[in-house]
Amino acid sequence: MARKSTPFNFEEAMATLEELVEAMEEGELSLEESLKAFEQGIKLTRECQSALEKAEQKVQLLVKSDGLPEAEDFDDPGDDEGVE
Repeated sequence: MARKSTPFNFEEAMATLEELVEAMEEGELSLEESLKAFEQGIKLTRECQSALEKAEQKVQLLVKSDGLPEAEDFDDPGDDEGVE
């Protein structure tokens, strides 16, 4: 029987990452537990990065197909560097 994969939930992955970081920062994990937490954190980080990349690609495709302007770099209005 084929194993059903559950859909990736970005928010749950981020919450789990936060929990892992907190547990590791507390310093009460054994070396083995810390390594397992680190390994799980790396896996979740890669999955989150992949999900973000896919979302960005989807947004860019939607923008192109709707005839709207191309995506541009974000210009932070709080960044007044060079402006007097």
